[in-house]
Amino acid sequence: MHTNLELYTTSHCHLCEEAEALLVQVGEELSFNYNKIEISDSEDLLTTYGTKIPVLRNMSTQQELCWPFDKQSIYQLIGEI
Repeated sequence: MHTNLELYTTSHCHLCEEAEALLVQVGEELSFNYNKIEISDSEDLLTTYGTKIPVLRNMSTQQELCWPFDKQSIYQLIGEI
């Protein structure tokens, strides 16, 4: 099964860059797709995620990880553990 994730982020966010780097590392081992979602494009997303980003969401389960997270947490979110 191919997992789809969303990474809620905003520009000039060093923590978001760290989160994406972790996703890339995990992506070398597991099969999943992810989309970066710019929260500043939506007032609702800005309200929901403005103080939590980066946030990673599994679109199948709707489960979310708020920063800080690590590779192990991403594996759990994808369901590989």
